[in-house]
Amino acid sequence: MNNITLGKYVPYNSFIHRLDPRSKLLSMIVLMVCIFFKFASVAMNFLMYGVLFIFIYIIMRIAHIKLRMLFSQLKAMWVMIIILLIINILVKGDPSMGTIDVFNTGWIIYYSAIYNTLYIVFRLIIMLGLTLVLTATTKPLELTNALEWFMAPLKVIHFPVHEIAMTISLALRFIPTLLEETDRIMKAQASRGVDFQNGKFSEKIRAIISLIVPLFISALQRSEELANAMEARGYDPSAKRTKYRVSKWKVGDTISSLVVLLILGGCIALMVTKLDLVSLIISLFMR
Repeated sequence: MNNITLGKYVPYNSFIHRLDPRSKLLSMIVLMVCIFFKFASVAMNFLMYGVLFIFIYIIMRIAHIKLRMLFSQLKAMWVMIIILLIINILVKGDPSMGTIDVFNTGWIIYYSAIYNTLYIVFRLIIMLGLTLVLTATTKPLELTNALEWFMAPLKVIHFPVHEIAMTISLALRFIPTLLEETDRIMKAQASRGVDFQNGKFSEKIRAIISLIVPLFISALQRSEELANAMEARGYDPSAKRTKYRVSKWKVGDTISSLVVLLILGGCIALMVTKLDLVSLIISLFMR
């Protein structure tokens, strides 16, 4: 449980840490848009996922974020991933892409369903990687300011920009807190004889309930304590605010944003032209 770092800032003086939070947030949004593009072929889709993953891995190396941090998050979400895989495999797909008759039993699995399942897994890995980089290299207050800056035009229609940005920031900040609380409760329940790994299904359900109930109560208590602390300090969501530290857009932010926008432009061009680089490379080697 302690390996999960999603939402937790990791202090370090890397190039990624020094970037303006607005450029990091913009880059994350743009790259997340790229993973939902559909390219000319299945192989081309996997190639682009691989390119994006390598790009994120390079960013993680620059930011001194270890790859095991990403996979530790996936390990914590394995139940959700398995459920998604089962649902997608059982769904009827496109028969033109081929089918599999499992052990000649008449149970048909569609190749398109398998591809869609793998798409979901790759997208989830990339999204978690992007979120990890953003939250590990950006302080919660800086992230709040970046969100507020992007949503500033909505103030014209009296949209509660600051309140929404503050809510998102607090939600991200609470992730590591709740994970630590979960770890503490699990150890306390284990010392009382609760087994979270072994036993029948009904016993596991009771064990999970013994974890969820105190965790839910603890989350409410911490929320109330935070609200009281903010109120005691005179926090007024409608008050006009100034910034103690103002973010400055630098040359590095421009370069990093241009690189990400070039990736977006390349993805759009490949999607529109339906260019299959995989088939092109194979045909060149076959000559």
